[in-house]
Amino acid sequence: MATVTTTLVDQIGETAGTVWHTLDECGPLSYTKLIKRIDAPRDVSLQAIGWLAREDKIEIEETNRGRIISLTYR
Repeated sequence: MATVTTTLVDQIGETAGTVWHTLDECGPLSYTKLIKRIDAPRDVSLQAIGWLAREDKIEIEETNRGRIISLTYR
């Protein structure tokens, strides 16, 4: 039986895909709502959001109530 090991980088990449698809389906979400919807560890979720932000795939808007994350669609 082959053992499959998933690295942290793989987990972050997979979570980034989940974040992107969630935002595509649901539209802009707050950090809190997004992290609850994707059901991944908070640290991995935040790293995935950072990954997408670095690749200019998402925008993070600062509001009075917190941050809203949305897709850039560029």
